[in-house]
Amino acid sequence: MGRHIKMASQQERKELDERAKAGEEVVKGGRGGKSLEAQEHLAEGRSKGGQTRASQLGTEGYQEMGKKGGHATKEESGGEAAAKKGVEIDESKFTNKDS
Repeated sequence: MGRHIKMASQQERKELDERAKAGEEVVKGGRGGKSLEAQEHLAEGRSKGGQTRASQLGTEGYQEMGKKGGHATKEESGGEAAAKKGVEIDESKFTNKDS
């Protein structure tokens, strides 16, 4: 995966596609895609979604939201886990800048 996928030769793309069809994540952020092309589309969408959310919240809000999510576990939401650990999360920063 070190080499940019779009620059890969036809043969390399075919091999990556076969690995993707076998369930391997061959594109960073493409988890769940059943083919190379599907993984590329998923990764692109996830990247754009994150950029959009960051621009809506602003840097400070996006970082605060990440801090909350970083504490999440299977058993507890990020807010519950952060509260147990005494980590303060300022949810007022989660609102859109435009609102």
